[in-house]
Amino acid sequence: MTDDLYPWGGEFTTCSPHGCVAVVLLNIQYTPPESIAIYGPLKTENIGIEKIIANVISNPFIRYLVLCGEDIRGHRSGASLVALHKNGIDQNHRIIDALGAIPYIENLHQEAIKRFQDQLTIINLLGVTQKDHIDAVITDCNQKAPPSFGAPYIAIRIKPQATVTLTDNRALHSRIIIDYLGNIKKRGM
Repeated sequence: MTDDLYPWGGEFTTCSPHGCVAVVLLNIQYTPPESIAIYGPLKTENIGIEKIIANVISNPFIRYLVLCGEDIRGHRSGASLVALHKNGIDQNHRIIDALGAIPYIENLHQEAIKRFQDQLTIINLLGVTQKDHIDAVITDCNQKAPPSFGAPYIAIRIKPQATVTLTDNRALHSRIIIDYLGNIKKRGM
């Protein structure tokens, strides 16, 4: 069931499939209550944000996104996520008014971003690291018990790619290949 709810995978923990809260962690060691739907770290202002959007909109029971902790220096991924929710992207796929170094959304359609904006309310706790404060905000969101947003929205289902072998001409980089065990091998110069 987790694969259906969260098709992009990533570094996250699932809790209640019908929870209305997702929690994004920024430079914070915090374990939310099990009443939430999903939680995990956000590190980058591009692919990390894309994974959050795709996974959160695929579960229509998630109606709140609690963003907590200290923002990532340079990336400003938390502030970029807030800017995306508020402003969307421009014609070049750049998050409007984002402060991050490379805040581009390249792998999602505009309708997925619109769904993210419509389905979720962002609770911006950037700079907040106190467990009691974050727990109280999550409890408040849970008590509101909003209804499901409707049908799941699957932006794109990510499928594992074929493994590159020593004899394969494809490579992640012209000097690097991966063997059948997943070990990185350097190609001769």
